[in-house]
Amino acid sequence: MDEQGLPQGFEAPTADGEDAGPAAGLISQYVKDLSFENPNAPGIYQAQTAPGIDVQFNIAASQVGEEVHELVLKIEVRAESEGKTAFIVDLSYAGLFGFRNVPADQIQPFMLGEAPRLLFPFARRVLADAVRDGGFPPLMLEPIDFAQLYLQQAEAQAGTAQPNTPETGHA
Repeated sequence: MDEQGLPQGFEAPTADGEDAGPAAGLISQYVKDLSFENPNAPGIYQAQTAPGIDVQFNIAASQVGEEVHELVLKIEVRAESEGKTAFIVDLSYAGLFGFRNVPADQIQPFMLGEAPRLLFPFARRVLADAVRDGGFPPLMLEPIDFAQLYLQQAEAQAGTAQPNTPETGHA
């Protein structure tokens, strides 16, 4: 706590009442693109084996306004049974996030770690509903730790950026 009783990193409102502390929040979320394909219907419903499922994720963040960023969580699912495509789903689920008084170096970690965590449950529901509406049991994806994935990717990039730098430790 600082001398004004506020947590570290937060500031009291200015004399004119404006809040100078950092703030980040979800403004809106929406389906940006959704495609469901069932190319082998109705024959695929006669398949005797459960389909094998391949799920791919991609996250893209971009600045769309002075203090507004968009995150697009793209989920691609391909299901195959007995050598035939059962279904294909492509979902791009997006959210707009607003930032005020947030240091620039903190926006990317938020957008690639925290923002997808906030959007994922809603994207998961849209995907499950699309699969169910296509005549298959709903596909319920397991939760994903996006913050951990971001940290792993950042560490991997840091490791490839400085391949000849020996690691040093301090005891």
